[in-house]
Amino acid sequence: MTATQSPTTPEVFRRAVDGLSSVMTRAEITLGPIRPPQQLAPHTYALGAEVTSAEDVDAFGRLILLHDPDGHEAWDGTLRLVAYVQAEVDEALAEDALLPEVAWSWLVDSLAESGAATTAVGGTVTATSSIRFGDIAGPRRTHQVELRASWTVAGSGTAEDGQDGADDLAAHAVAFCTLLAQAAGLAPAGVSELNDRRG
Repeated sequence: MTATQSPTTPEVFRRAVDGLSSVMTRAEITLGPIRPPQQLAPHTYALGAEVTSAEDVDAFGRLILLHDPDGHEAWDGTLRLVAYVQAEVDEALAEDALLPEVAWSWLVDSLAESGAATTAVGGTVTATSSIRFGDIAGPRRTHQVELRASWTVAGSGTAEDGQDGADDLAAHAVAFCTLLAQAAGLAPAGVSELNDRRG
């Protein structure tokens, strides 16, 4: 029996999962449920995502929903989302000292544009470079950007507050997919790509 099928699963969590699962993605993004971590909260759910073009994975990520019916002081609510995104970037972008700030703006702007109301947003951005040696397939030098972030769904107070925020989760999933598309260097939906920033 899955978490969302269990008779003991809170109705708030069920609606939150339904919201996350209702999102339609653009063709380049594959999105689906994956096994969630079990120790982070009493109730958890996770989505895995990949951005592919020309049969290559350009970016991938995870979006994890955490729910604690009793609330969590550090969250400032009962519903929290944890996002992880990793993407390859071209050398010029990798060498830009502002890359971490740019990558963080992808998240902040995606949340704002989707209408996802948040509180207690925090995270890290890491840029790395790798060089292949010896008999190993692939380009000799690659560059990646990795973003880890978490935020609380605004309005997801405890039952005493009379609010739960569960009906707004679709907007958060849209923001995650937009973030993933930006990290992968996809043109905005409906816009023809004039050049490829990935090189």
